[in-house]
Amino acid sequence: MTECHKELQALVDSPVSIITNDGRNILGTLKGLDQKLNVILEDCYERVFSKEAGVEQVQLGLYIVRGDNMAIVGEVDVETDTATDW
Repeated sequence: MTECHKELQALVDSPVSIITNDGRNILGTLKGLDQKLNVILEDCYERVFSKEAGVEQVQLGLYIVRGDNMAIVGEVDVETDTATDW
């Protein structure tokens, strides 16, 4: 098991934010991962930032993100995220 796999395994059932290689920002509850670091997110949504429309949240539901498509994965501080005026 790689160090990255161990770090992500510790975040299972926690809210996470994933920024993909193409710049998408996907947030949800990490439910699982495999040896290729593909992840399963539950109750997730994408935050879409736009100059014209501001920030839009697009509901995705249950979602799988391929490990080779993830640039950054981070734990979300729910209190701070909720207090932020997106």
